[in-house]
Amino acid sequence: MSGGTRIGILGGTFDPIHVGHLEAASAAIGALSLDRVMLLPARIPPHRSVEPRASVYHRFAMTALAANRSEAMLASDLELRRDGPSYTALTLEALHHDGFTASELFFVIGADAFAEIATWYDYPRVLSLAHFVVVPRPGASLPKAAASILVVEANTPDVSSTDIRRRVASGESIEGLVPRGVAEHIKRHRLYVPAPIPAVM
Repeated sequence: MSGGTRIGILGGTFDPIHVGHLEAASAAIGALSLDRVMLLPARIPPHRSVEPRASVYHRFAMTALAANRSEAMLASDLELRRDGPSYTALTLEALHHDGFTASELFFVIGADAFAEIATWYDYPRVLSLAHFVVVPRPGASLPKAAASILVVEANTPDVSSTDIRRRVASGESIEGLVPRGVAEHIKRHRLYVPAPIPAVM
């Protein structure tokens, strides 16, 4: 079914997805000649202590809007359709079930997240399910390349979903931090805006 296609996978909470995510995907596409990168919003991020601020619907919608900027990117609801925590090992196993082999899958991950790989579900076996493509993140050191670990040099912007949510909540601009369609979606649906305080009667 896969036909030798080289597929990148970039997962995350995407609350919201931003230019840092997209630059990482683009860097991997260019460096590794990937045919496509799947952008996968997590239903329940296993390494996040609080629930996502935006709903599953809005996070997928923003991911789809961001993917529209490149023919090589595709928003996928693979993890959103599965109950329970969105474990990478289960996601990669699902892709194997669809006919892909480990050699055809390239899991794109920031250096900061990769630093915690030993705490992941089904580690170290998860490393055998795909190539892991580590992309630099400001303030995080890169690992040494190994059999299943590839390091892609890229200048990813210093932007975070946490800072974007803070900016929206305080009325600051997020221009240039997210694709225009994502910014418009956030504004249209008043995402990340504090709930109004009820008037005291």
